[in-house]
Amino acid sequence: MAGAPAGRVDCFTEVSFELHGTKKSVRPDGLIRVTRGKRTWVALVEVKTGRNRLDPDQLNNYLDVAREHGFDALITISNEISPNADKHPTDGVDGRKLRRLTLHHWSWSRLLTVAVMEKEHRGVRDPDQAWVLGELIRYLEHPKSGALAFEDMGDNWTTVRDSVRTSTLRTSDKEPIAEITANFDALMRFTSLRAGRRLGVDVKHQLTRKESQDPAFRQQTLARELVDQGSLSGVIRIPGTVGDIVITADLRSRTVTCAVDIDAPKSGRNRTRINWLVRQLREARGDTRIEAYVPHQRGQGAANLLDDARETPDVLIIDPAREIVRFRVAAMTKMGTKRGVGSGCFIDSVLEAFDTFYADVVQNLSDWVAPPPKAPTAAKEEPPTVTTEEVVADAE
Repeated sequence: MAGAPAGRVDCFTEVSFELHGTKKSVRPDGLIRVTRGKRTWVALVEVKTGRNRLDPDQLNNYLDVAREHGFDALITISNEISPNADKHPTDGVDGRKLRRLTLHHWSWSRLLTVAVMEKEHRGVRDPDQAWVLGELIRYLEHPKSGALAFEDMGDNWTTVRDSVRTSTLRTSDKEPIAEITANFDALMRFTSLRAGRRLGVDVKHQLTRKESQDPAFRQQTLARELVDQGSLSGVIRIPGTVGDIVITADLRSRTVTCAVDIDAPKSGRNRTRINWLVRQLREARGDTRIEAYVPHQRGQGAANLLDDARETPDVLIIDPAREIVRFRVAAMTKMGTKRGVGSGCFIDSVLEAFDTFYADVVQNLSDWVAPPPKAPTAAKEEPPTVTTEEVVADAE
């Protein structure tokens, strides 16, 4: 996870260092040393629990120590979740100090997710290691451990929420918008980690290549969406499913919508294709929305509720001459408006909408598989006709 080689691991706590050129000493929470042959890899570790946040001045001091001693990395652990996997959650870290060493951040949620996946889903052969990992999981899941889930949308949530509702949010409101967009992406990453912990697979908050390479571009995209459309959206990718799950929180209508696209069968009539999809949605609510798309479609296609499609599949057919090539299945729920967690809160409403949509819709959908080609049926040969004369001739 941090670039260390496989080898003997030694861990130390509260190691004291003196800053170069000063009489000031610093004491990181830990030091990890990995030795393999003649190679030695060393990282400093700084840990925060509860609501305590990482301090940029402290991190810059640790980077100075690491550079002076030729260490390889600085690892930070806290409840802060980065909006982007490649971006550290702490602003103010001097990037010039990272030329010869790396800076890594792991949230407690991520560590808990990795621990659960290793123990429960992948398995640990060594019984002693399995026991230690189980104790770590039990500790991190305890409410007094200080390892908190994502539980606050930030101080500016109420202001931004109300401004969107009244259409008074402007692009010039940079600071409150930046906080909310960053926290929304952090919520998407937390949703992915939480789902991965439950499903035992590597669930990801999916970004475009440009968004991954340039976190500022991702935040600008979210900011434009929030100002222009009054919504925030993210994409969750779960391996083995028919498609990515798009989560859209509409702050104007105060709804959360989860949607997934699935390709229609490539053979059969349109009604057959619709019935194929409807049969897979037995567990879905009747107010789940289905949209049908045809090639080169302009504007919105046919869209109806699942209950209507169950009763009359033809409601999703606008032009019988044009074949349906793709469906979108979407479910809308009420959005919580409070900044924290619990009943009526935004975070829990998003998590609950995602969990329900996956359980009722996504896990029940399978891609269409073309039937195997059938072998041609051999033509049956007609028995030869025999005349009476031939029978008599044979007898003679």
